[in-house]
Amino acid sequence: MTIKDTFLEQKISGWGGYPFSDSKIYVPSEISQLQEIISESSPKSIIGRGLGRSYGNPAQRQNGNVVDLRLFNKISLDSDESKVIVGGGVSIDDLLKEIVPKGFFVPVSPGTRFVTIGGAIAADVHGKNHHVDGSFCNFIDYIKLIDGNGKSMVLSPNNLETKEFFWATCGGMGLTGFIIEAKLSLIPIKTSLMNVYSERINNLDSLMQKMIEHDYKYKYNVAWIDSLSKQGRGVLTSGEHASLDQIEKIKKSENDPLKYDPKAIAGAPTFLPSGVLNNFTVKLFNEGWFRKAPKIGKNNIETISSYFHPLDGIANWNKIYGPKGFLQYQFAVPDHSSHLISKTLESLRTIGAPSFLTVLKRFGTSNSGYLSFPMKGWTLAADVPIAVEGLFEVLNDLDEEVANAGGKLYLAKDSRQSELIFKKTYPKYFEWKKIKLIMDPNFKFYSDLAERIGI
Repeated sequence: MTIKDTFLEQKISGWGGYPFSDSKIYVPSEISQLQEIISESSPKSIIGRGLGRSYGNPAQRQNGNVVDLRLFNKISLDSDESKVIVGGGVSIDDLLKEIVPKGFFVPVSPGTRFVTIGGAIAADVHGKNHHVDGSFCNFIDYIKLIDGNGKSMVLSPNNLETKEFFWATCGGMGLTGFIIEAKLSLIPIKTSLMNVYSERINNLDSLMQKMIEHDYKYKYNVAWIDSLSKQGRGVLTSGEHASLDQIEKIKKSENDPLKYDPKAIAGAPTFLPSGVLNNFTVKLFNEGWFRKAPKIGKNNIETISSYFHPLDGIANWNKIYGPKGFLQYQFAVPDHSSHLISKTLESLRTIGAPSFLTVLKRFGTSNSGYLSFPMKGWTLAADVPIAVEGLFEVLNDLDEEVANAGGKLYLAKDSRQSELIFKKTYPKYFEWKKIKLIMDPNFKFYSDLAERIGI
């Protein structure tokens, strides 16, 4: 029996629970099986998938072949060089469990540790340190990939022959081939704790000004915003990896300062009726979250998990949005268009779109990725229930404003932007497509996202 005979028919979605697709799911363990799937698949029918944490539909294909790469999961750490070779199916969760006790951390961490290395490359994920370090692919030495011809390729940003393939794959949403391995740099740490500055700030202008100031003071910088507040109040949390001296001073030191034991502390119900997450319940949550932060900024010691991945402490937290699911609206705009931050918050508040997770970050210089999302300026992300009346009409209007302001939407979070908006905001797309045609001349790799935005 070949791998093509061992699929599971399944209805799948991204983390937002919208939209769904009926697909054939394969779980290969060898390169030859990937090559078989490619060889026997028709055009526009294959996409790779990691842990399904993209919010929209970039890792699914209606009536197509979705290839789960979880079995490409080897980890080989070279601590002398601060480098690690990892399979494309390795999760950041598993990688952190391996490297943190040895004194290392990933150079860029997204808001969840339940993302695979292949997914992190395909989305060129960013973190709280983009203003200093850039995005994930800045730290990749090479990518091993199986392209649309079934050919194994090793792509490096330092090799003139493969450089353009490398940057087409970084942020390319899995559309150039299966990412089966990568080598990346790690950063050394002395403890598994963070020294975090927190401060609650009563209005959006002051919050944004303080964030700009902290660009020059902290490696990590992020703000939570009360989406229901007319003033745009929020909580700024800026951090650094804690030193041994810092954890000893506050008596947080244990026998092992690199102890790392992340756990899910609770689980959301598997089903919540529509309306449980509403303006009243979100207002209560937001008030509590704002009030627990100090009026006058101060430093505290936190764990890596609580600072980088706070929602991972609640298993299946996406279920709180109810059966219709939710979307995350995340855009980036240059500094001169920062007014769109307040405009977006106001527009969502006007239609009564409750969001307990609204996050603002600063971006530094973009990299060479043709479809990479980050650009110098601001990025706002807001989770909103799909069931909110008038949501799509408001977001369509905001799309136009973002595009006209020189901004763009994040493909890894997107479940609804149009082809027109995408091609207007990603001008390097046309160069990317020429490279895609070399790597995948028969257009084997395709997704529901790709179809929607005409990629």
